[in-house]
Amino acid sequence: MRGLKGKTVLITGAAGGIGQALTVRFAEEGCRLGLIDMNAHALEAAAQRARGAGATATTYAIDITDYDAVKSAVDAFAGEAGRIDVLVNNAGYDKFTLFLDTKPDFWEKVIDINLKGAIHLHHAVLPHMVKAKSGKVVNVASDAGRVGSSGESVYSACKAGLVALTKTLAREMARADIKLNAVAPGPTDTALFHGFIGEGEAGQKVHAALEKAIPLRRIAKPEDIVGAIVFLASEDADYITGQVFSVSGGLTMAG
Repeated sequence: MRGLKGKTVLITGAAGGIGQALTVRFAEEGCRLGLIDMNAHALEAAAQRARGAGATATTYAIDITDYDAVKSAVDAFAGEAGRIDVLVNNAGYDKFTLFLDTKPDFWEKVIDINLKGAIHLHHAVLPHMVKAKSGKVVNVASDAGRVGSSGESVYSACKAGLVALTKTLAREMARADIKLNAVAPGPTDTALFHGFIGEGEAGQKVHAALEKAIPLRRIAKPEDIVGAIVFLASEDADYITGQVFSVSGGLTMAG
């Protein structure tokens, strides 16, 4: 992709399946990385893979639902790297549960991680981009937020909110030459996905049903998702803002 070499990129959920694939791809593009995740051990392993691909990678083992911790980490990365060129809001959480079987504490956890956490990152990072009059934000939403998904009611609501946040901030930030877009993956083969569908025979049935429903007849791999994210972070996407890109193997084809 054009213009990524030397850019500073901050990624949340960097220890997860898509997050790890992102760290390697941005490292291969010659970027300097700031990596955020709660899982310190897995985060350091992801950083080592990025370093093995030639990148400088700094880790921040924080909870993105803690605004003060987010602000501290963002300011530290900006101070160390000199600027923040790209933010990828990738962290997420869900568990397959029908809405009437859920409880308020579950709603709060899902909202805190998937929506409030992303809001925290925007609020901490955007002032640095405004000062530089430049920046790219790519939010990892979900097609569940565009078309709904049974068993993911609150998660879907959060991802719909993230799409709306992306579009609104794309309007507000345009004069500062900051572009914000969202990538909406379909089912992707990650630990989060397997925790969502469950194990054993029931999980296998859900997996098979999803494969049958997807026109490309397979569940996405993390590497299938990262190309769209890296593209939107690059200079090849300099005239794109406020858009939502579905990466679902054709499972959804929203206009």
